Amino acid sequence: MVEMEDLLYVIPANSSKEEIVRLLQAHPEIKFVSLVGIDLAGNDTDEKIPMRIFLKDMDDFYNGTAVQTDGSSVVLTGIAILNNAKVDMPIDPEANWFIDYNLEHFDEETGKPIGTLRIPSFLIHDGKRVDSRAILKDTLVYLKKELLQMFKEHPHVSGLEHIDGSKIVDFQFTSATELEFWVKTPLEETNVEELSASQVMQEQYWQRTHGVVRTALEQAVERLEKYGLEPEMGHKEVGGIKAHIDDSGKLIFVLEQLEVDWKFSSDPVQTADNEIQARIIIREAFRENGLDVTFQAKPIHGVAGSGEHTHIGIGAVLKNGGYINLFNPDDMQKEFLSAVGYGSIMGILKHYEVINPFISATTDSLNRLKPGFEAPVCIVAALGGETPDVPTRNRSILAGLIRNAASPKATRIEMRAPNPFTNTYIALALFYLAALDGIRYALTGGKTTAELLAELSKNVGDDADYLEKNRAYRSEVDVFENFTEEERNVMFGKAPATVWENFKALTLYPEKIDALACPVFERRVMESFKQGALMRWALELQYRIVPDNLERVINAKALHIDGDTNPLEIERWKVINALRTELGRDTDKSLSVFTQIKHALAAKDYDKASELQVLMSRKMNELNDLYYEYSHNAF
Repeated sequence: MVEMEDLLYVIPANSSKEEIVRLLQAHPEIKFVSLVGIDLAGNDTDEKIPMRIFLKDMDDFYNGTAVQTDGSSVVLTGIAILNNAKVDMPIDPEANWFIDYNLEHFDEETGKPIGTLRIPSFLIHDGKRVDSRAILKDTLVYLKKELLQMFKEHPHVSGLEHIDGSKIVDFQFTSATELEFWVKTPLEETNVEELSASQVMQEQYWQRTHGVVRTALEQAVERLEKYGLEPEMGHKEVGGIKAHIDDSGKLIFVLEQLEVDWKFSSDPVQTADNEIQARIIIREAFRENGLDVTFQAKPIHGVAGSGEHTHIGIGAVLKNGGYINLFNPDDMQKEFLSAVGYGSIMGILKHYEVINPFISATTDSLNRLKPGFEAPVCIVAALGGETPDVPTRNRSILAGLIRNAASPKATRIEMRAPNPFTNTYIALALFYLAALDGIRYALTGGKTTAELLAELSKNVGDDADYLEKNRAYRSEVDVFENFTEEERNVMFGKAPATVWENFKALTLYPEKIDALACPVFERRVMESFKQGALMRWALELQYRIVPDNLERVINAKALHIDGDTNPLEIERWKVINALRTELGRDTDKSLSVFTQIKHALAAKDYDKASELQVLMSRKMNELNDLYYEYSHNAF
């Protein structure tokens, strides 16, 4: 085991150039620099620049002239185009710089692992910052300016009678993410039926970890501590099955879902930076122990997917140095939220149709958002019980209020739709911009907490000043157990089934885009995100999803043998084979679903392609169920 105690893990934000040089010279094992820019797809750039170049030309790295990339290397669709592709990469000195160590490559002189200094950076095109980090960073500046002006004009806010809003001098935007993921033994096949049974019986949730899983989890948590992320817990999640053990006691088959959480940050940009570093740490710790890690939202169909619950809060710093959580009411025993808190959650709910495309921008992410897996489908919130002192544990909703009267600083809104591959920078920016719109409604309208609670708790058809008349927005009961699909659609809106359906909301609700688009999150950037996501959806559908499904169709072969079968098996196979033909085989009378999808994509008829994708998904699920029944009888 490598001695890791005397390694440098973090160069703190806002360190002077002199201190940075001193630290790097004291740690010659850190041999490379990598500038980490985050494009609109959430990809982080990575390169290996010799440390001597960084130390020699440090000023050039700060001003963005040392390193450039282009539109073919980062996803800035429609912005960094072929004839104007140059992108500059200035570093961000206001964030923590993490050192990534290669535990398979050691410095001969020091005996320590080779390190790469990962420096958060921006992507500048035509003189403007267009990357995900910059969008969030600039959004926070915009929010502070708008909120300061709002409280100056409306200093007396319902639920915040104990403070004078004109005495606020600054704001803090607290945020945190929780990271779920699956781990497995490489190359092992997945038994979906066994996983599903284990999930229903709750055999794995918060159970004890064993063997290499325990070791890897402990190492990951230890390393998060070394990097200053202040881990709070690592534990088993709902998915997984009991590991198999060989005669020597070694675990030979692992398939488990885990979660790791770490402390919130008062800087949302740092929150998102920390998440990227946490993913690196977790993946490497498990890989060193011979295990694969996936952060896909729905890596295994039919069992629990992986979420990344995202928490947001807003605090105020007063002239006297005091700090208050603006979501908290004067009396937490009598009220759920202040007007600021109600406005925030109402703003997010009202605009979620146009936020959703940026949160769930892939087929994988939408596959997770299905009934029955503790994942949100509806645009609905929960606050708590009949009285504010009873907290909510409703896991079927999109937005939940997290509060504890004993810890008033911790009051926050939990968004349950994001997944590990959601672009957290973009998600946080949009959550806060939507919250700002709701706060503006609450404060400029002089709304009381009682009025806001009543509007948030409205029934379908009730008049409302801000929220939509023909919608409901709150439920304190399980929306899957207590309402049919038709009832949910009427009350909370119909969930998009495909990426194309999701992004159509940007056209269907222009007024909601109007409320969010601003100088720091421009329409052209939103359009760039949309174009890139739709391009990836179409390519994935044609070149990955359809071919993968075709392989599954081909592998569904007849198993019964003439002379050793029965009429039931024969009939079941006839149904299966007809379904195989419908999905994957063209005939003189009709084209298969797979071929129709390819033709629709070629013609850019995305409405048709989307409809066919839904049909394909339903037919493939039907095929899987039928073939499982057939194959387990035809022996």
